[in-house]
Amino acid sequence: MLASMATFAIEGVDSREVTVEVDVRQGLPVFNVVGLPDAAVREARERVRAALLNSELEFPQKRITANLAPADVRKAGPSFDLALAGALLAASDQIPTNELGRCALVGELSLSGALRPVRGAVAMAAGARAAGFERLIVPVENALEASLVGGIEVQGVPDLRSLVELVNGRWTPEPVTEMSAVDAEPVRSLDFCDVRGQSDAKRALEIAAAGGHNVLMVGPPGSGKTMLARRLPGILPPPSFDEALEITRIHSVAGIASGSLIRQRPFRAPHHTISPSGLIGGGSIPRPGEITLAHRGVLFLDELAEFSRVALEALRQPLEGGGVEITRGQRSLSLPAAAMLVGACNPCPCGKPRDNCACDQVARTRYQQRLSGPLLDRIDLICQLEPARPGELISADALERSAAIRERVVAAREGQRARLDGTTATCNAEMDAPLTRVHVRMSARVRARMLEGHATTGMSARGHDRVLRLARTIADLDGRDSVRASDVDEALSYRMSSAWRAAA
Repeated sequence: MLASMATFAIEGVDSREVTVEVDVRQGLPVFNVVGLPDAAVREARERVRAALLNSELEFPQKRITANLAPADVRKAGPSFDLALAGALLAASDQIPTNELGRCALVGELSLSGALRPVRGAVAMAAGARAAGFERLIVPVENALEASLVGGIEVQGVPDLRSLVELVNGRWTPEPVTEMSAVDAEPVRSLDFCDVRGQSDAKRALEIAAAGGHNVLMVGPPGSGKTMLARRLPGILPPPSFDEALEITRIHSVAGIASGSLIRQRPFRAPHHTISPSGLIGGGSIPRPGEITLAHRGVLFLDELAEFSRVALEALRQPLEGGGVEITRGQRSLSLPAAAMLVGACNPCPCGKPRDNCACDQVARTRYQQRLSGPLLDRIDLICQLEPARPGELISADALERSAAIRERVVAAREGQRARLDGTTATCNAEMDAPLTRVHVRMSARVRARMLEGHATTGMSARGHDRVLRLARTIADLDGRDSVRASDVDEALSYRMSSAWRAAA
């Protein structure tokens, strides 16, 4: 007898429908799985056999052939176990097939028949809803996560025996509460008031947070670069529900989700030895990289000049387009990558302040040339940090807390959201050239100041637009509708204040 069940496979951060077809007929007892399965899928034969027997269900001693369609797409991971078991039970007349007609099954089986959670429950639920399925059956641990996607009934099942009871109408799972709003973000323990001095860097990070801009901090060790970067998420506005769901889906696919809606913007800080595929994404079975895991949040690259040149150059396209295109063989995947890049590095190989630096100009230039001009051209703010003065370190004066800075950032983002409503951009940094010309009106003084900036810095057309977006953000922080020449002056200072661009 032939039976089929629907399930879903992960592709990038999305899912693809897979039909599991099982044929049971007379012949030598054998269980074959076809349809380009990987080792984990092939080993599902043993898990399904043991799970059926340990759940007091019958495993047919016949010729069993299971096909995973479409057959030309590689299948990876253990999430097909439950659909394989369900189709086998239906093909052997142990459950009625009509009860699972508009239902998709996802889950990994243990040898005892218990269901284990799988990666990508949010993406699979979204795929099931888009494919028109009315119900999705998942392991209990994935039920809350999958229920974040509205428009489809999600049922959590603890084991294979419960699935049989559910299909036969003898058991009903506990309802899963659908989450429809983002709760207030919890208070973070890292606060900007912990950082003494560095008022210029704090100002730069506030502007970056308000407009979603990329920033590079250059300074000697111990000047506070890492402390500042790790406190940046505390001044970012909380994600909207759609953004939180997008973040949760990505982290679910990567297997690092908490099982519920992620209410905070991600902060990723990979080590400088990371490979290009680890940073951008890829692999024989493409997986999201750090730039995608930081989507709608912050990607912090400490010791930026120590990263491999290939990995850094691979960042250029994602920083410009907000996404990553990965092609492996005949497969092409699109991964989101709208993250703020925050870099930190020393001014020279020895890392000491200029007064005590033992490096000659050749060594400093060679070190600075590790960051290419095209990469630096995509960074909106470059700020120089000097060691905090002793008086600042011992001062008992209260410094501004992150909560106060966050209020200004949230107000600026709200203005941008209203102004950019109906476009694909969510903040100033995501505006393209046409949107920049529309929303950054230049007066005669601003035009004159931009011409002076071109003569002084020799900035590119990309740099021109980025300066205007940065000036628009500075005006938003002040609550002004128009951009002034002073805003352009401040924006230009973050491109003119560093020798890194000239060296690169």
